[in-house]
Amino acid sequence: MTQIRIPATYMRGGTSKGVFFNLADLPEPARQPGPLRDALLLRVIGSPDPYAKQIDGMGGATSSTSKTVIVSPSSQPGHDVDYLFGQVSIDSAFVDWSGNCGNLSAAVGPFAISTGLLDPSRVPHDGIATVRVWQANIGKTIIAHVPMSGGVVQETGDFELDGVTFPAAEVQLEFIDPAAEAEGAAGAMFPTGNLIDVLDVPNVGRFEATLINAGIPTIFIDAVALGYNGCELQEAINGDPQALARFETIRAHGALRMGLITRLEDAQTRQHTPKVAFVAPPANYLASSGKPVAASDIDLTVRALSMGKLHHAMMGTAAVAIGTAAAIPGTVVNRAAGGGVRSTVCFGHPSGTLRVGAQANEVAGQWQVTKAIMSRSARVLMEGWVRVPAQTLA
Repeated sequence: MTQIRIPATYMRGGTSKGVFFNLADLPEPARQPGPLRDALLLRVIGSPDPYAKQIDGMGGATSSTSKTVIVSPSSQPGHDVDYLFGQVSIDSAFVDWSGNCGNLSAAVGPFAISTGLLDPSRVPHDGIATVRVWQANIGKTIIAHVPMSGGVVQETGDFELDGVTFPAAEVQLEFIDPAAEAEGAAGAMFPTGNLIDVLDVPNVGRFEATLINAGIPTIFIDAVALGYNGCELQEAINGDPQALARFETIRAHGALRMGLITRLEDAQTRQHTPKVAFVAPPANYLASSGKPVAASDIDLTVRALSMGKLHHAMMGTAAVAIGTAAAIPGTVVNRAAGGGVRSTVCFGHPSGTLRVGAQANEVAGQWQVTKAIMSRSARVLMEGWVRVPAQTLA
């Protein structure tokens, strides 16, 4: 059988990259959620791959590069486009639709403008285009501020983002009301109703944790409780199979406590969420590039795992969770940052540092966050068509 061609754009957004599609360009059987759409995206990325290399697809064999995005005119009043994110498993036939990708969120606005999905009257010839994005996975609003120059999206610039080699144009993102009402979550921002819970994980240990739904459901734990100092780089965790197994056990028990799953074994089919992160007070260390990070320049250190591996930088959605938790006195994150009330936090991650802001208020004894703000960048890497064997949709 022949291959079919599908219009697509390969984009970097923040410290991730993925294959972007206009919903209308997908083959008819894949325009609706379901097994055929999943099969198509798996084949595009090159999964499942028992070699874990994704050689026969567009994926890069890491959680940061095994991603897909579908964009369409918005179904929601007051929004420009709908953005649906699919995290593709590398070694199993599974696409996780349970959460957002904060990094690729930075590329949605530029993609929408460049492909004509926005009303031209809303796009300035020069200046900043405001793109109102409906994040369909979690039902939240993201406002993207996209720079324009000469009637096209400005992609080059001098904005530097640790974890990305080259500078680019800055795209500011506002995550509105980021407390993620995740599918299956038993509550809003703090699903257990507590700022700190005690997790008792068999064969791992008993420790305090902040379980939060903001940006993406995340489990925050003190690094020292796990035997770490918070300055670890990827190999220290990813090269230790026993450590990865412990983190996955923690993730499963945290997901159960958060109400995201009803049985521990269900965590296997919900790989994208929740995330697990460990935090520590600020410290001096060398980033993965060899760049020194000074304790005096950061408020705390954070290391986070995505799809079973320590992330090379920081997931954008996890950064929203960090900023939100840091703004609320009494959380594990706020405690590591020195406590008190704060509206911004700068944290150290394996590739360097990142600043994120959050507006938090306590109303009738309940914490609310109206928005979280951070800057990323985005760039088109390649555009044209992806090809998949026709039998993929048979």
